Amino acid sequence: MKELIPKDEYGIFADAHDTARADSLFVADFFEKRHDHVLRDIAKITAPKSGLSEEFVKGNFAADKYHDATGRKLPCYQMTRDGFTMLVMGYTGTKAMKFKELYIKRFNEMNKFIKTLVSARQEFPLLTANIKLLHDTPKPYHFSNECDMLNRIVLDMTAKQFRLANGIEKGKSIRPYLSKEQIDMLETLQKVDVGLLVAFPNYEDRKRHLEWYKTKLEEDK
Repeated sequence: MKELIPKDEYGIFADAHDTARADSLFVADFFEKRHDHVLRDIAKITAPKSGLSEEFVKGNFAADKYHDATGRKLPCYQMTRDGFTMLVMGYTGTKAMKFKELYIKRFNEMNKFIKTLVSARQEFPLLTANIKLLHDTPKPYHFSNECDMLNRIVLDMTAKQFRLANGIEKGKSIRPYLSKEQIDMLETLQKVDVGLLVAFPNYEDRKRHLEWYKTKLEEDK
């Protein structure tokens, strides 16, 4: 399954549709169960006669594959928070309760992270529209230069340099690999830049204003 935000140490990630999911392999590991037993439990609760609707099963349990240490392609599941909750409902004991609480907390954190990403992504159309106002026939570099400027201010490097430094494949979004603080700062500066693009057509003027604004925000923390 394609990952928007890569799996954390608990196997929780965001899929390409901005949905937080947990990998059944990680769930088996943390709940100290054999993965084939977890798959058996999932098969039971997703069976036609289990009582769960087909809609719920389809929306919350996604069949997937992984390669084991020998290279074999084996089945696993990627579950939403509701699917995970349904699976572990019957897991009892002090340790199981501890891990249930931990996973719920992680799901909540991932959902907040997803909302931050979606919000930041939604700013790009506004930025794009304002760049178009500055240029009758905008070129690709007009857009890339603006994004590079924001990334340099926040990350001290461009997205290309960030990918090289962190081993991220070419063309892949860097946002899933940023901290919440970095994303929050990018989101804030993008909003400011929307206004600056019209008020200050000169690139260097915008850069100075954004750098000053970032410094001010950090000082006020």
